Formats: sequence, structure tokens, C-alpha cells
Amino acid sequence: MTTLMEPGTVTARRSGRLMWAILGLVLLADALDVIDGTVTNIAAPTIARELNGGESLIKWLGPAYMLAMGVLLVVGGRLGDRFGQRRLFLTGMGGFTLASAVAGFSPDPALLIVARVAQGAFGALLIPQGMAIMTKAFAPAMLAKAFGLFGPVLGLSSVGGPVLAGFLISADVFGLSWRPIFLINIVLGVIGLVMAVRILPRDDGDRSAVVDGWGSGLLGVAMLGLLYGLIEGSTNGWSVLPIVSIVVGVLFFAAFAYRQRTATHPLITPSLMKNRGFTSGLLVCLVAVAAGTGLLFVLSLFLQEGLHVSPRDASLGLVPLTLGLVAAGFAAMGGLVAKLGRRLVFIGLTVDLAGCGWVLVLIDHSGTNAGLWAPAPAFFVIGIGLGLSFATIPTVALGDAKPDEAGSASGAFSSIQQLASAIGSAAITSIFFQATTSGPAHAMKVSLIVVLAVTALSLPVVALMPRTAPSEPQQ
Repeated sequence: MTTLMEPGTVTARRSGRLMWAILGLVLLADALDVIDGTVTNIAAPTIARELNGGESLIKWLGPAYMLAMGVLLVVGGRLGDRFGQRRLFLTGMGGFTLASAVAGFSPDPALLIVARVAQGAFGALLIPQGMAIMTKAFAPAMLAKAFGLFGPVLGLSSVGGPVLAGFLISADVFGLSWRPIFLINIVLGVIGLVMAVRILPRDDGDRSAVVDGWGSGLLGVAMLGLLYGLIEGSTNGWSVLPIVSIVVGVLFFAAFAYRQRTATHPLITPSLMKNRGFTSGLLVCLVAVAAGTGLLFVLSLFLQEGLHVSPRDASLGLVPLTLGLVAAGFAAMGGLVAKLGRRLVFIGLTVDLAGCGWVLVLIDHSGTNAGLWAPAPAFFVIGIGLGLSFATIPTVALGDAKPDEAGSASGAFSSIQQLASAIGSAAITSIFFQATTSGPAHAMKVSLIVVLAVTALSLPVVALMPRTAPSEPQQ
């Protein structure tokens, strides 16, 4: 097979077509990740009802995927370096497709959660390879154009995922209810596999590249212990098991931190953890993403369980929020972050607080009698706040990082965003269900108050982040 790594083996025209085809394949993989990370926000109540999974299944559907993705993302990149990006891309796409089929045909909650974990794990093998393949194969000019397409495509995916889920569930295609939201990945995955086999350049990898499997394993056990304890305790009561699970999680996280200090090739470059600007940004990212992701999940629950709207209408009701998030993200990365630096993070979080406060007042006044579109302006404001902060925090946090630390720092932020999403979805959803004994309106108000409080606590930490973003974007 002809590869892009051998100059002169194809005509310039054919080479250009191959590069665009590779870009399309990488964008397909990233879009699958974004869509599958968001579809359960809308589908969770329907899935739990039809599989008799209850609150516990709702709490696990999103975090199971995000947990596996967050723990294994950095390892996935290192495995690609060691065994070759093409091989890992094919493995990730094939595994993701198979896991999606298992999820779509799952007869019970347990198998569905296992399938969601597998989706996240194979996604973590898949996603890091695309950027590495493009960096090796593309000319600088082509690479710049390619990066410019990621924002619009992933933005559309973040809007389209929940909307697609809502319409598929409401359409009840072939009487399959929620199952097509996963089964559609079989078609897209097979297309991706055929394309990958035909067009991806071959590479043998570098067997000298070191993968810190111990570090990844310790982090995985730590996060699983914490999440299981949180979800089990809030669902079935705080017996010995959830408490022990949380304690084990804390102990394994301490072991992970020690491993990062002593390992020859740690997952996170040790010098980064001594960088106040970076660690502050990591903390702000953890809090902001956890609160924001948890809020998105419980807003969907409130629309369906409180306002009693269909999954389709709930997905449409959240479109203003997603549009605000995408538009603000583009504005931030289009020049605002370079001009304002950490001030933009502060602005974004403050706007988010204002939007949450607006929704709180609206629910306090109207409760479950509010119409579907009454909170749309407030949702849009929340979206703007989340978009400004989510897009800006990782970039600003790299302001004091050295060039040779950029790769480790970017990987750390990608992982922390996924892990924060898992924590936030589980925690805020647990709070919502704990408060539903007094009605969905009360549960939504309690959830909003928690989100407001947690987000407000992160504001002073923003002052410890670097003043400005790096002079050149770090890829």
C-alpha cells in the first residue's frame, strides 16, 4: 500500500486527496467520541426505565464512558508511539464499534455499563492516534487548515449528539427505542475501519517508548473506587461497602501521586506539578468541568422528569445552551484568550454563575409549570459561560509551561476533563436524586445551588493561573 511517509510515491494531486481523506477519518473518530459522550444525557431516563435500571443506571451511563476514557487517554497516546499509530487506530475503531454493538443490544443494565466502559477504553486508544498521524503525514500548511476544521466539526457534534438521540428515541425506529443511538455506530465504525485500512500510513512504532501501566492502573482503581462509593452510597445508603470503596479510592490515588514522583517515565511530567500556574489551572478545570457537566445532565433530567417533555423536546430545549457553548468557545480561541488570558476564565465562570442564578430564580418562581422554552435565554447564558471557561482554562494553564512539557500538559488536561466529567455527572446527579423526595423542582434548585457554590469557590484559584496564554497555541 502506498503511504504518505514516502515522498514521490504518489502524485501531488493524489497525495492531497489522501490527506483530506485522512483528515475526514480523524474527524469521524473524534465526532464519534463527542457524540457518544453526550447522547446518554438525553437517553438516560428512557434507558433506565426500559431496562429497569433505576437511578443507579442513570448515574453510571455517562461516568462509565468518561472514566475509562480519562484514565486511558495518555496511555493510549504512549501505546501509539510504541506500537504504531495505524495499528492502535484500527484497534480502537474496531473495539469501539464492537462495544457499541454490545451496548445497543444489551438486555440488562450490567452488560450496558460494561459496554460503556469498553467504549471509553477503546475510544482512549483511538482518539490520540489521529493527531499523531496528521502531525507526521501533513505538511505544515495542510496541518493548519486541518486544525481549523476541528472546532466546527466537534461543535456540531456536541449539538447534534443529544438532538440525534432525542429524535431517534422519539421516532422509535423499528421499535428499538433508545438502541439506535448506539447501533448507528456500527455503520459509522465499519466505514471508519474500511477507510483506515485503505488510507492510513503504515508505521512500526518505537519499541523504546515507555508506557507507565502501573500509574494508569493505580489511577483507574482510585477513580473507580471513588465513583462506585459515591454512586452506591447515594443510591442504596451509606453502608460499609461505599465507605470502604471511597477510602480505597483515596489510598490508591495517593499511591498514584507517589508513583508520579518516583516513576522513570510518569504519565505527567514531574516539573509540571511544581508549576503553580499549571496546577491551579488543573484544579480550576476539575471544578469547572465537573460542575458544568453535572449541570448539563441534571438539566436534561429536570426537563424530562420535571416538565414531562419527550426526549426529542428535551434535546431541543438544551440546544440554546449548546449553541452558546460552541459560539463562546470559537470566540475564545479566535483571539479573546490571547488578549485577555486568565481574565477570560474569570469572565466565563462569572457568566456561568449569572446564568445558573437566572435559572434558579425562574424555577423558584414557576417550578414545574415553566414552559420548555422559558429557560432558553438563561440556558444560552450558561452556555456562553461554559464555552468561555472550558475553551480557555487549558490554554491559559499552559502559559508558564516549557515547550518540552506541552505534550504531557495537554494529555493531562484531556484526561482531567474526562475524569472531571465523570465525577461531576455522578455527584450532581446523586444530589439531584437525593433531593427528589421533595419534588423535581426542589431537586433542581438544590443542584443549582451546589453548582453555584462549587463554581464560586473556584474563582479565587483563577488568580493563581498564568496571566496570559502561550504566545503560540500548543498542539
